[in-house]
Amino acid sequence: MLVRNFFLVAITLSALSCSPKNEKLTIDDYNRAVSFMFNHLNNKKVKNLNIDPYWFKDSRGFWYLEYEEDAKFFKKSIFPNGETSFLFDHEIVAEELTNLVGRQIDPYDLPFNWLWERVDNNFRVTVDDKDYLINILDNSVIVDPEPREQSNPLKSVSPDGKWMAYTKNYNLYIESVETGRSYQLSRRGRKGYEFGTYYGWYDKMEGENGDRPERLMVNWSPDSKWIQTKVVDFKDAEKMYLLDWSKDELFKPRLLSYYRGSPGDTTMVKERPVFYNIQTRREIIPDLPIGTHVNGVSFRWHEDNHKVFAQYSKRGYQESDIALVDLRRNSITPLVKEVSETNIDNFEYRYYPSRNELLIVSERSGWRQLYRFDLETKTISPLTNGEYYVDQIVEFDKFQNVVYFTASDKEEGRNPYLNHLYSLDLESNEIRLLTPENAHHEVEFSIDNKYFFDNYSTLDTPTKSVLRLAYDGSIVKEIAEADITELEQMGWSPPEIIESIGRDGKTPIYGAMWKPSNFDPGKKYPVIDHSYTGPHTQMFPRNFRTVLARNNQALAELGFIVVMIDGMGSSRRSKEFHNYSYKNMGKNLTEHVSTIKELGEKYSWIDADRVGIFGHSAGGFDAGHAVLEFPDFYKVAVASSADHDFRMEKAWWPEMYMGWPVDSSYHDVSNITMAGNLKGKLLLVHGALDDNVNPSATFKLAEALVNADKQFDLLILPSQRHGYRGQHSRYFTKTRWNYFVEHLKGAEPIWEFDWE
Repeated sequence: MLVRNFFLVAITLSALSCSPKNEKLTIDDYNRAVSFMFNHLNNKKVKNLNIDPYWFKDSRGFWYLEYEEDAKFFKKSIFPNGETSFLFDHEIVAEELTNLVGRQIDPYDLPFNWLWERVDNNFRVTVDDKDYLINILDNSVIVDPEPREQSNPLKSVSPDGKWMAYTKNYNLYIESVETGRSYQLSRRGRKGYEFGTYYGWYDKMEGENGDRPERLMVNWSPDSKWIQTKVVDFKDAEKMYLLDWSKDELFKPRLLSYYRGSPGDTTMVKERPVFYNIQTRREIIPDLPIGTHVNGVSFRWHEDNHKVFAQYSKRGYQESDIALVDLRRNSITPLVKEVSETNIDNFEYRYYPSRNELLIVSERSGWRQLYRFDLETKTISPLTNGEYYVDQIVEFDKFQNVVYFTASDKEEGRNPYLNHLYSLDLESNEIRLLTPENAHHEVEFSIDNKYFFDNYSTLDTPTKSVLRLAYDGSIVKEIAEADITELEQMGWSPPEIIESIGRDGKTPIYGAMWKPSNFDPGKKYPVIDHSYTGPHTQMFPRNFRTVLARNNQALAELGFIVVMIDGMGSSRRSKEFHNYSYKNMGKNLTEHVSTIKELGEKYSWIDADRVGIFGHSAGGFDAGHAVLEFPDFYKVAVASSADHDFRMEKAWWPEMYMGWPVDSSYHDVSNITMAGNLKGKLLLVHGALDDNVNPSATFKLAEALVNADKQFDLLILPSQRHGYRGQHSRYFTKTRWNYFVEHLKGAEPIWEFDWE
């Protein structure tokens, strides 16, 4: 018996010696983590992750900002060969500025990153809140003799400069710029039923009956003969509320209110389109739907200025329409009706007068593709067809009749999230690949559409920035390449692509995995899932900049494997793939769980029994949901600024993905109704002034957890909105890191370390 007890003690001690509680972290580990934060890398240890071209107005080329060693330089590239040189002499300009500003200006770190082209080779810069002009031909610098006029957001000048629109006493007026005479256009406006305004998404009022900010909303026709606005009805709209505890001089919180409808609400801000003939002052109210502030009518002017295209969606986003409004006749001609049994969240169109056509991007075939709508025959026909995803229409060359668009998953054998640029000849229907490199391409066209700039990279290949010919995509000039020498000297390695199979048993799932720079395959690492299942977006790091910007490497340095996974239900794949999340967002983490389990079976250094998760906003819902839907798998979660119950969210987002009217599916996926499932550690975080995702759901989840007798942690940042800034961001990041260090890794966290 004594011998048996001895062996039991020995086994227990052996188990304890391997326990995560014995893992140690040092201040050097934290310092190393801090060194990988993106703000310490971008244009410091890593340079030129993305070059932005700024095209000269005369189309002779472009200027750009480039970083070299410890200096930054403004350069230019001139067509047709893209020859590069300095935009101006940095030493002369710095000396000129030193004399004008009254302090020493470093020629290799000029105190601005932006220039605004004026005329005659003069560029405006702002230094110490004062405007100066740099002449890029002779390097002279002068105080800007024509400082920028502050635009008045409550007045709008017509395109021909003859009229000024404004509001007074809740009605819309126009004033002749020549005579100063005013004319009242609307006459039924009153407080709560207001013409010429709009509801600003973040317009807050102090107290229950405080005034909201003044707003002006007008849309002039190009010939200045018509004006579009709307009447906004606030009288039945309900509000959401916040308590502002952040004012040091106040010892009672301020009550802030703002109009915001929740899913299913009918008591919302209403909007009705209104038009006016400037010459006759006639009011025209087309028979268009009265929308809410989440599904109002949008307009684009027809080439015939008395006509306008109207686009609108019904609540629930299962129908979206395009119609043509004739203002002279006050008639409406239906053009395109897009319908879906699930939802429509990325339907768009462009109008091309030279062809009398609309170009439409639609998922009606099951994949997002391009269509042509003939405005004369009222017929629609496909321009592209295949099992790939058209991302966006980038440009249209009306002289060549060529459409340029980006798409992913078109090139066989390549990652389905990487965008390439294509040209589509509208006469021959020929599609040409213009960016052949197996990478993600981010492009921008020159003003004359003869060239385009291309930043291309992958998750493990640094950015190359090149100038290309639009005709065939051939490279005219290599402009820059990201320099990651110092990053590699820090021991950094790029994340690895991970693949698995979806819940349907056939669809490839993609993700990325970050390891510590001091990775040891002999150790066993807990896993942290950095989640944002959307479902309006995807999170696979398509370009090199994103790999660093998400700060996953910093977290990995504390002894974790960090993963990001795009499961079924996220975007940028087929419509069928996307539909998995519709009315079913509670299952969005299904492929996250199965993929991490596969990784645990594949790699001895992954501990799939110690899995944590964090996310922000919709990702915060994921994190909270993970420890409630999968309580035996996810052990630790940090949920920040989360929409824990979609019934308490802003209306459009849940109605798009959970459907309308509100039904039991909202209840079924709510973190609040599942609070009793909690087994692991959960940290809830929210900004008290979050006017995007109201903190009420976080408080309600906290109440449900208390009622379920579940332990959890809560951090409220009283002065913060949806995103956290400055010291609050650092405090939150430190708290999140240490939550995983203590509860997932089982190590003693360190609080005192230097963010610099």
